[in-house]
Amino acid sequence: MAPRKKSVKLHRCPTCAMLVKFDDEDFPFCSDRCRKIDLGKWASGVYKISSPILDPEVLEDLGAFSGSREKDYHDD
Repeated sequence: MAPRKKSVKLHRCPTCAMLVKFDDEDFPFCSDRCRKIDLGKWASGVYKISSPILDPEVLEDLGAFSGSREKDYHDD
């Protein structure tokens, strides 16, 4: 029986879909450029994590924060 070859695990870069090895320096991206493009999309709001906020304390804090902003706009 012939010895098995070691399989290389591959992944696709989320930015450009180029194949990337799991042990590459910029994993999961193929390069620092693609990493920065992805970061820019998060910073500009293109990507969002949307799930409902269920913690009552967080909802209360958000309500107070948005209420204070509305007052500032209406006082002008």
